[in-house]
Amino acid sequence: MSSRIRLITPGDCEALAELQVRNRDFLSPWDPIRSDDYFTVEGQRAAVEAVLARHGRGDAMPWVVLDDDGTVAGRLTLSGITRGPFQSCSMGYWLSEDQTGKGLATEAVRAAVDSAYTELKLHRVQAETLVANVASQNVLARTGFQQYGLAPKYLKIAGTWQDHLMFQHLNAASGKEIVG
Repeated sequence: MSSRIRLITPGDCEALAELQVRNRDFLSPWDPIRSDDYFTVEGQRAAVEAVLARHGRGDAMPWVVLDDDGTVAGRLTLSGITRGPFQSCSMGYWLSEDQTGKGLATEAVRAAVDSAYTELKLHRVQAETLVANVASQNVLARTGFQQYGLAPKYLKIAGTWQDHLMFQHLNAASGKEIVG
């Protein structure tokens, strides 16, 4: 596993709250509308506890993204992990504005995809971006994702149902038996 990501812990709540407050305007065009409580330590604690509960059920793999100093710089989550014949998940991530353009997202996405295939034994990772989110589309292209479609009015982001481009990354070993 890359040292760029690690499993999120309750001890990350303070750092995440600080990042959310500092990056509220930067992230708002890409996020759902959030209550003011979300931007507090208690709000982040609730979010972390919820995602760790999903992790405990096997439905999610939540990580923090770390900068070169090992400081929390963002989050990356594999969610909707589905077993059986699907063996797939959806990936979402964000970085602090001051950490963009340094290759952190690319490294974190590569590490998460590697974990999805080697540890979780998944067949497919999908990701969706707003049509205007060229930076995330570039990260996905650099890490081997292929665009396969457009989902009209897919998610309610910044208060509006917005179109998203759909991307997928397939496990190179998908022709072999994957047991999960």
